Amino acid sequence: MNSSMIRFILGTILKTEAVLLFLPCIAAVAYGEKQGFAYAFTAFICALTGVLLSPRKPKNTVFYLKEGCVATALSWILLSLFGCLPFLITREIPSLTDALFETVSGFTTTGASILSDVEALSYTSLFWRSFTHWIGGMGVLVFILAVIPMSGGSHINLMRAESPGPSVGKLVPKIKSTARILYLIYLGMTLLEILLLLILKMPLFDSITLSFGTAGTGGFGIKNSSIGDYSASQQWVITIFMILFGVNFNAFYLIVFGKIKKALRMEEVRYYFLIILAAIGIIFFNLWNSAMGAVDALRHASFQVASIITTTGYSTVDFNAWSQTCKAVLVLLMFIGACAGSTGGGIKVSRIVILIKTVIKELNSYIHPKSIKKIYFEHKPVEHEVVRSTNVYLITFVTLFSASLLLISFDGQDLVTAFTAVAATINNIGPGLNNVGPACNFGIFSNLSKWVLIFDMLAGRLELFPLLILFHPHIWRDFIEQKLKKHRRTNRF
Repeated sequence: MNSSMIRFILGTILKTEAVLLFLPCIAAVAYGEKQGFAYAFTAFICALTGVLLSPRKPKNTVFYLKEGCVATALSWILLSLFGCLPFLITREIPSLTDALFETVSGFTTTGASILSDVEALSYTSLFWRSFTHWIGGMGVLVFILAVIPMSGGSHINLMRAESPGPSVGKLVPKIKSTARILYLIYLGMTLLEILLLLILKMPLFDSITLSFGTAGTGGFGIKNSSIGDYSASQQWVITIFMILFGVNFNAFYLIVFGKIKKALRMEEVRYYFLIILAAIGIIFFNLWNSAMGAVDALRHASFQVASIITTTGYSTVDFNAWSQTCKAVLVLLMFIGACAGSTGGGIKVSRIVILIKTVIKELNSYIHPKSIKKIYFEHKPVEHEVVRSTNVYLITFVTLFSASLLLISFDGQDLVTAFTAVAATINNIGPGLNNVGPACNFGIFSNLSKWVLIFDMLAGRLELFPLLILFHPHIWRDFIEQKLKKHRRTNRF
């Protein structure tokens, strides 16, 4: 276990967060709010702790997937713990559990909130809440790989541990270049959305914060009505960008470099858009039949389908009041999620497709026992290892989901509330149904349930295993043995 390298990464993460915390300070100066001092103080604490953790770069920079997972999980935990300090210092969220819940929800791009009155927050804190979505959307470790020189060939392990989806590959030979390309596309699309919303006369602060939430597929609104108070044209822009940010970023890379045909041939992206169109069609006809006008029905259906499948969590209406069919479609979309390699959560379209093809293959083997057929995905044969890891992921997901559901059921909430609360957090969506619907919040749960949901949000964002590996005894045994060996060498001399 390369603990010195893990410590260096954690220190770098905190120093990066210190820099990022100065952006809310700019908002505080612009709006003349005293809350900026809390963010400046937190930035100082982060910087100081970061320097203490990583005074110099270690000589041994090689680390494997094990270290990558541990570094990633601990980075997100530290990021959230320090990120919640401004809420506590300003007393805008006085409870540690609630402040951490809100911050983890922001960084994991979940968008579930414990606040009953979002508009009571200062502009400074509203900016930070939305900005945490943007930071967490692409991943803070990917950001570090993009801007900070780090040598060695082990950096793919950080991207694999943090990036959503069944696999992570290089767009170009160097990982650092890949990270930069991803962030340039991410930043460019965010700026484009801000510009379009400004053209449609949305206020600057609203345009920036809502674009942060859309880009990170997070969903923290700055109004109690989420997106309901904005114009139809502004809602359509947000709808389109939510869908775009749910696409595998490899497709955007191919388009930027003129490989449009190759991008259009991506199987996962095609299935992603087919699912969206089918879901919009079902909900549209249900809403239209319920006396809603065709134009409004199409707008609300498109917005909510885009919001849920990309796990953004914005809402234009209280979809909790829709028909059972509409709500059933939305719940299914919660689990499907966006594409791998996007900023969205959920199980991912690629895993769903591979699982369905695996089932079909097994059915065919019953009919033709001697036949040998391979599963193809993205025009390539799927290796057995990928199928195995997909199956293991699903089993782990179901186990964690069931355990979480059991634990929060002790709060006495109805089954739909408890079920969708877990679904909304582990899939990083935000709102659920009934008492955690878009017009409600997660403040109804006990502190124990909130901690369970905090764990689910982190596990869902990190694809389960990087967080679960922290609970493996072998990890801590390696760490303790390494410390003992170092102690013995020190005493010997």
